[in-house]
Amino acid sequence: MPIAIRAAQSLSRRQWLVRSAATCAVAGLGSLARPYLSRAADRPLITSGIQSGDVSANTAVIWARADRAARMQVECSASEDFKTIIGTASADALPDADFTSKVLLDGLPPGQDIFYRVQFESEPGVAGEAQVGHFRTAPTARSSVSFAWSGDTTGQGWGIDESRGGMRTYGTMLNNRPDFFIHCGDHIYADCPVERELKLPDGGLWRNLVTEEKSVVAETLAQFRGNYKYNWLDQNFRAFHAAVPVFSQWDDHEVTNDWAPIAPADASGYAEAGTSHLVARARRAFHEFMPMRATPAQDGRIYRRIAYGPLLDVFMIDMRSYRDSTLNRRDDHSDTCILGATQLAWLKRELVASDATWKVIAADMPIGLISEDAIALGDGPPERREHEIADLLSFMKRAGIRNTVWLTADMHYTAAHHYDPNRAIYQDFEPFWEFVSGPLHAGTWAPAPLDNTFGPKAMFQKGCSGENLAPCFGMQFFGRVDIDGKTEVMTVTLKDVDNRDLWSVDIEPRPDARPGQIMAQHI
Repeated sequence: MPIAIRAAQSLSRRQWLVRSAATCAVAGLGSLARPYLSRAADRPLITSGIQSGDVSANTAVIWARADRAARMQVECSASEDFKTIIGTASADALPDADFTSKVLLDGLPPGQDIFYRVQFESEPGVAGEAQVGHFRTAPTARSSVSFAWSGDTTGQGWGIDESRGGMRTYGTMLNNRPDFFIHCGDHIYADCPVERELKLPDGGLWRNLVTEEKSVVAETLAQFRGNYKYNWLDQNFRAFHAAVPVFSQWDDHEVTNDWAPIAPADASGYAEAGTSHLVARARRAFHEFMPMRATPAQDGRIYRRIAYGPLLDVFMIDMRSYRDSTLNRRDDHSDTCILGATQLAWLKRELVASDATWKVIAADMPIGLISEDAIALGDGPPERREHEIADLLSFMKRAGIRNTVWLTADMHYTAAHHYDPNRAIYQDFEPFWEFVSGPLHAGTWAPAPLDNTFGPKAMFQKGCSGENLAPCFGMQFFGRVDIDGKTEVMTVTLKDVDNRDLWSVDIEPRPDARPGQIMAQHI
């Protein structure tokens, strides 16, 4: 039986032809209205590679971008030679989404390698060159899982220097062959233009590829889109995303440094509802370029749970969209939050409902590193944003939710933190691990101080002694997680761009302590 596949956005053939013909002239891509063009020139191209995302046991999102109005055609197969096609899908690539297109594949076989083939058609029989990608669906039986995580791409002015191998960390992660990759945010640095040359401390020169849209601080929708397109110029980036599905979340640099919901604005200011036009444009570009499944009831929502078999649930949270709009300072006594009441309630419900052995919380930022932009304020009892975290940790203890692990990036160095109530000022929680890794391709920083509110201890950390160390000096980091299908032991390994294992720990799962009934009264 063929796989049932739903298109993310699909028009009838007649609607599509009318709409694209009306918009191509505006976009300067009038191939449909100019029949004198050669058939070769009329074939739409894939401009930015292909990628998959949000893969579960039976579903996956496929993404690509065309160079003109076209229809994306997707075929998938359980074999690399595509002798047997197990499903097809199509969706539109139109100017209002910058010619990006997504489809949701449904009804896929679990625990299998799936190969997918993407090409664009400008009209029936006029198709461009196809590209082939791969992902592996989540298992339904207890079997081993491996994935990677990191964040922070193209930051602090360090763009693509092809003479130095480009974004090398993506190539290293590809060689690890993870089942999927969690990108913890800062996919782009919209506020960090790249210059053609940068001087290095050793006297050398870093030579960036430069594009018009990546040469300025992003304010227009075209400039935000251009930041995402810039990353696709790198061969390592393209190869990685074609072979490894990504679970995406965002942080501040998808908009601007340290942004909060109503704080950042450019000359266009705010909408009548008080929301920032700048944030709206950044959010739109993010969703256009990420292979994320949509949440119909809440357009643009980023937080979600992705089930990856009986051993793992991944909780992607959003620590930007619902926070208060003040810096996290002790001298400000206003009401404060970083998750928001709705998202916090959702996270509690989903954690209670999860039957997976391991519950990975993918966070934009760490808990215990002191930062005016994050959570920790310094030693002492919970204050301001720390109250939400204290509430969540106490809830998990009362509900008997165990085997939670926090993964994050943002800090531009790598570290392993163990949180223990016996070291903490606030003690109403059970011990847990938090792992920090990054940058993928950005400046490296020195390790930051920890506070004692929740009792973190740095079991390992590695960064540089100064700030904004260039990627060519080797301090680019990612983490790898392996869950053994038999023992259910989770092994976390912190790695660098040269694939060196810097530090590793085996974490034994603890018995489920949840009561027999869901504790709805605590949610």
